Amino acid sequence: METFRERLKSDIPILYDGGFGSQLFARDIELANSALANELHSADVVDIHSDYISVGAEAIGTNTFVVSPLHLEMAGQDKSDAQRLTRLGVQHAKAAVAESEKRVYIAGSVGPSPGAIEADSGDTTFGIANDKVREAHKLVIHTLAEAGVDFLCLETMFSAKEAAIAADIARETGLPIAVNMTYKWTKERSTGKEIYKTDWGHSALDLLQILANGEFSKGDSLLDYVDIIGLNCGAESKRTEHSGMPYAITGTEQLQAALTEISINGKRMMAYPNAGMPELNENYETVYTQTSTEMAGYVPQLIEAGAYLIGGCCGTTPAHIKAFREAIDANTR
Repeated sequence: METFRERLKSDIPILYDGGFGSQLFARDIELANSALANELHSADVVDIHSDYISVGAEAIGTNTFVVSPLHLEMAGQDKSDAQRLTRLGVQHAKAAVAESEKRVYIAGSVGPSPGAIEADSGDTTFGIANDKVREAHKLVIHTLAEAGVDFLCLETMFSAKEAAIAADIARETGLPIAVNMTYKWTKERSTGKEIYKTDWGHSALDLLQILANGEFSKGDSLLDYVDIIGLNCGAESKRTEHSGMPYAITGTEQLQAALTEISINGKRMMAYPNAGMPELNENYETVYTQTSTEMAGYVPQLIEAGAYLIGGCCGTTPAHIKAFREAIDANTR
C-alpha cells in the first residue's frame, strides 16, 4: 500500500468520511465527551468507521476530536485518560480498516481547545494559556503518531494561531499534516466584499500568513510542513447559500485565491462541510437540511474549485458519503 504522502500525488480525489458525533447521536449515544465512546461504546465506534468504509471512504478520522485533556477536564472527566482514549480511538479505526480488507488511510483527528486561547485573547483570565494549549496538543498529537495514524488532521480550528501551535507540534512527527479551519460569512464594509473569517476574525489568507511568519514555530515557516489546507463544518442559519456544500465551494475558492496571492503551490485542499443547518423535526429529533442527493450534486463544482480531499462534517451520514463516492467516480472517469 502506498503511503498517504504518495497517494497525494495522484490526480484522483480522495473521499474522506462523514460526521462522527452525529452518528453517535443517531445511535442514542450521548456522552459528556464523545471520546468516551472509545471505551464505553467501542463496538459502535468500530461500526461507524466500518459504515463509512463500506460506502467508499478512502480515509477515515479517529474519534479523538475532543480527547484533549482540556476537553476532558471541562466535561468533568479525568484528564489523565486522554492518552488511553486516544490510543483506543486509533485502535478502533485500525480494526475497521482490517475488517474491510480495503486500502483506507487513518487520519488522527485533532480538534480545537475549548474556548479562547491566550494567543488570541491576550488574557489568561479569559482564555487558556498557550503553554497549556501546546501541552495538550502535544500529548494528543504524539500519541496519535505513536499509535500509527497515516496523517494528522487539525480540524474545526477557529484560531489560526492555535492552528499554528498545533501544526508546529505536528511537524515533529514527520507525518503529513492537514489544517482545516471553520469559517463564517462576513462582509467588508469598505469594499462590500464577502469574505469568510473564523470567530477570531481570521481569513484563509490570515491563516497562510500566520503559518508562514513563524511566530509559533521559532521563526520557521510552517507552510513548508503542511501538506493540506482546507475547511470543514460551517453553517449559517440566516444564509443558506453559505451553509453546507455552497459554503465549502466558496471557502475553497477563497482559499485557492489566498494561495495564489502569496504564490504557494503544491498544496492539496480539503473540504468537508456540514449537511446544512440542524433543525428539530416534529418528533423533536435533530435533522439536517441538506440531503445526500443535494450535497452530492455539488461535488463536481467543489472539485472544480480545487478540493482534493472531500467528505462531510456534522449531519453527514454514510448515505451522503456513498453519494459523494458516486459523484467523484463519475467526475473522474
